[in-house]
Amino acid sequence: MKILAISDTPSKALWDYCTRERLAGVDLILSCGDLPKKYLEYITNFTAAPILYVHGNHDGSYRTEGEPGGCICVDDQVYVWKGLRIMGLGGSIRYNCEETFQYTEKEMRRRMRRLWFKAHRAGGIDLLLTHSPAAGLNDGNDRAHKGFACFNDLLEEYQPKWFVHGHVHLSYNANLPRVCTHGQTTVINATERYTFEIPDPDPVARKRFFWNDPAFPTKN
Repeated sequence: MKILAISDTPSKALWDYCTRERLAGVDLILSCGDLPKKYLEYITNFTAAPILYVHGNHDGSYRTEGEPGGCICVDDQVYVWKGLRIMGLGGSIRYNCEETFQYTEKEMRRRMRRLWFKAHRAGGIDLLLTHSPAAGLNDGNDRAHKGFACFNDLLEEYQPKWFVHGHVHLSYNANLPRVCTHGQTTVINATERYTFEIPDPDPVARKRFFWNDPAFPTKN
């Protein structure tokens, strides 16, 4: 399965020179937020691949102009596409009162808890799709770009194979990696665009309810 991850900054290669050939072979497009509505809608003209997205902290215009047409919002969802189980949690840490889709640590943790049953009913999650990074995991030092500590707890509990986020542009820090690992999870910063491939989901593992797995004890 070939995935194109995009975030924060429209890619010139896609915005100005997009063709069907350029997106040939892409099975799924994941947007981590902070991208213009028109940009996402434009990309839909050149691919049959679904575009799944979460909101960025600068996507307040979506509330007044409408959500991107032809795309699927997976914010606050556990969305399963061809067996790939995706948990979507958009937005950034709250740093001012001017923008929408900003959350305190407590608010984000509450959003996570609301998805607990959906994740367990799906048998787990394979991919965590967010706008913000996790705290201490390629996040920034300034207030606006701090990651969420609760995302670290989520990675420990569900152990997704992939964590795709944006928000912290690679240009902010020359030492920021595009791809790294955290435990068993591959972490990808999707700033602008990044293409990667993953194995097709295992239909047997997909049906496993991990609340019956000793590694994932049921919460009281």
